Amino acid sequence: MPTSRPTTPNQLKVKEAMDARDALATALHRAGIQLPAMDVRTPWADDARYALVHLGLCSAPVAHALAEVITKGAST
Repeated sequence: MPTSRPTTPNQLKVKEAMDARDALATALHRAGIQLPAMDVRTPWADDARYALVHLGLCSAPVAHALAEVITKGAST
């Protein structure tokens, strides 16, 4: 079943945030890290002037693992 393409600026912003969320989830998965909840949110219900990738909460061990991966990546 074909999916519709985003056509309005608001839909494009939400699509951009969803693509970013998916790319981040894939990168984290490759690093062995999984955040319990990643979501896309817009500050206004009827007006998506921008969309945010909400990373949710994570445990201290996951936060340490994430910091380690970022540090390793930053030093290369």
